[in-house]
Amino acid sequence: MASTLDTPSLRPAPPPPPEPGADTGVWRRGRIVAAVALLAALLMLGHAQIPNRVGNLGSLIETFLPWTGLAVPLLLLCALVRRSATAAVAVLLPAVIWCSLFGRTLIDKQARGGDLTVVTHNVNEHNPHPARTARALAASGADVVALEELGGAATQEYVSTLARAYPYHSVQGTVGLWSRYPIAGTRPVDISPWTRALRTTVHTRKGPVAVFVAHLMSVRFTSSGFSTDDRNAAARRLGAALRAETLPRIVLVGDFNGTLDDRALSAATSRLRSAQSAAGAGFGLTWPASFPVVRIDQILVRGVDPRASWTLPATGSDHLPVAARLGL
Repeated sequence: MASTLDTPSLRPAPPPPPEPGADTGVWRRGRIVAAVALLAALLMLGHAQIPNRVGNLGSLIETFLPWTGLAVPLLLLCALVRRSATAAVAVLLPAVIWCSLFGRTLIDKQARGGDLTVVTHNVNEHNPHPARTARALAASGADVVALEELGGAATQEYVSTLARAYPYHSVQGTVGLWSRYPIAGTRPVDISPWTRALRTTVHTRKGPVAVFVAHLMSVRFTSSGFSTDDRNAAARRLGAALRAETLPRIVLVGDFNGTLDDRALSAATSRLRSAQSAAGAGFGLTWPASFPVVRIDQILVRGVDPRASWTLPATGSDHLPVAARLGL
């Protein structure tokens, strides 16, 4: 009689148990965090493709574009809390993109030398200390001082206080310029229904420089979005005046009520270099003065060499003054 023999099972052997302490879910957890990281990367990389047709959304995002970098440490913290390798790797993408966009901005690019120091400041029409503000600006040692948002009795205080250091000046509407060097050909620039911009020639020791001072219209947050139409129209008119300029050396200063990342200002900014970007240290944020979050006060140039750019201490205004040393 045949005996029955045990036969081995044909089923595959079960996997060995995980080693003590091993976590097999580190690549499966955190998928939502990883998805948000990818969305942040797409926002940084494709901000120029976001349309302005609805509430000027593209301009709004571009105004605060550097702050998208805050998503990186927040997402990394979430990845650590979730103990997710997938999320941690995904966060590398927006980190790399942000560094490629703004990493050079953080480097100190200031250099020695320069032939012309320029300061621009939105002094705020409600500034309670115009004379004190004027003295602070003169103490900066600038060769040229440009002011925006002049008005009322304060204008005369700026004129009389700055006259001690700057023998040449012109006020056109709500903007003005004071200079240690002779100026000529000063005229208003038509960018709005009232005068908010001027153009003059500053005759430096190394030849003439065309200087434009501009204060573009304010923007508003309304129920329909980011309201910038008047500002954008002023930027286009200013751009036309810059294109018509015949002098090879141009300095444009003022309050743009927008950052250089905002595509809507490109008509006025695309053919000029930012002194802060070329020769500054950091973002040089200017508004609001108590806790600056954006740089809306600019010094832009063409045909001159930015050597250094910086912000000055707060005055009685809600903007910080900005300065630049330029090589002619």
